[in-house]
Amino acid sequence: MKSIKVVAAIIEKDGRILATQRGYGEFKGGWEFPGGKVEPGETSQHAIKREIEEELEAEINVGQLVCDVNYDYPTFHLDMDCFLCTLADSTITLLEHSAARWLDAEHLRTVGWLPADLKVVDAIEAQGIL
Repeated sequence: MKSIKVVAAIIEKDGRILATQRGYGEFKGGWEFPGGKVEPGETSQHAIKREIEEELEAEINVGQLVCDVNYDYPTFHLDMDCFLCTLADSTITLLEHSAARWLDAEHLRTVGWLPADLKVVDAIEAQGIL
């Protein structure tokens, strides 16, 4: 089975976490933490900064590694490093996603998270991040 190394940003602002809805591809319509593939020779921290610039036209401050999710989808294995991040400025622009929501702890499970991203939600709750 093909293995894909990706990164995800758990962007926190004012006690809420950013959730984004995929606007394309096999998982279109599913909710996820923004991020993407790690390029050869790139660190996870560099990849997440680059991906958020590409997807949200935003600069972030990368904090602690919250979790490393390993999940088997039907056609590939996903290895996802998930970092707690903050916005360096206050704006985001959706370039690849169809929607975004800022979710507080009470509403964290109100969107249809993709299966691997649901593991991140579990980690956020277990670690008391919100």
